[in-house]
Amino acid sequence: MRSFDELVAEGDAADVSGWGFGWLDGRATEERPPWSYVTILGERLAQVRSALDLDTGGGEVLDEASTFPPRMVVTEGWPPNAAQARDRLGPRGVEVVEVRPGERLPFDDGSFELVTSRHPVAPDWAEIHRVLAPGGHYVAQHVGPASAFELIEYFLGPLPENRKGRDPVAETAAARDAGLEIVDLRTARCRIEVFDVGAVVWLLRKCVWWVPDFSVERYRSRLVELDAQLRGGTPFVAHSTRHLVDARRPA
Repeated sequence: MRSFDELVAEGDAADVSGWGFGWLDGRATEERPPWSYVTILGERLAQVRSALDLDTGGGEVLDEASTFPPRMVVTEGWPPNAAQARDRLGPRGVEVVEVRPGERLPFDDGSFELVTSRHPVAPDWAEIHRVLAPGGHYVAQHVGPASAFELIEYFLGPLPENRKGRDPVAETAAARDAGLEIVDLRTARCRIEVFDVGAVVWLLRKCVWWVPDFSVERYRSRLVELDAQLRGGTPFVAHSTRHLVDARRPA
C-alpha cells in the first residue's frame, strides 16, 4: 500500500464534482438497498409525458434511464454540477435549470406528471405538491437518519441530536401536511466499508456537509490513527440509511 501522505494527496486532489462515486472503486464498498431506484425511475419516466428531477447533481443517475418523456427538466443548485448536467443531459433534450435552495421553483402550478429525486438536499413538500399535476407522483430515494454517522462521529464526536434528522416518518408526515398521499414507503440500512485513508479524504471532500470544517491539516491526527487501522487489515465500517418514497397529489 502507498504511504499515508501519498494516499491523502490522492484523495485531496481528485475531482469531487457531480454525483458519481466511481473514484472509490476498489477503495470502498456500499451495500445497495433491496430496491433498484434506477429501475423504478426508468419505469416511471416511460409512463409520463412530463417529468422534473430535483437536485440532479451532474445528471449521472437520470442519464441511466433509457427513455425520457417529451418534456424532461432537471434542477441543480451547484453551478459545477449544473454544467456537468448540461453536458451530459443537454444532448438528450433535457432542460437544466439552476435554482437556489429555499426559493420557489420556477415552474407553473401543475407542470409535471412526475417529480423525482435521488438524495434531495431537503425536500420542499409544498413546492413538490404545487408543481405536480393532479394525480401526479413524487418518486424519490432519500438519505435516511444517521446515515454514515459512524464516520462523521469519528471526526466530530457524538451528535445525538443530529441523528434524529431525515426521519422517514417525520418526512412523510410533512408530505401529508402539504396535501400529498403516501402510496409507498420503504426503508433500508446498508453496510459501508472503507479500505484506505485516501478514500476517507475524498468522501469528506465530496460530502462536505458530513464534516463541514474538514481539511487534512485540521484532522491529520485522526486520519493517521485511521490509516493505521486500515493498514492492519480492518476496514472502517459505517452504515448508510435510505428510504424510497412514492407520494401522490390527489386528482
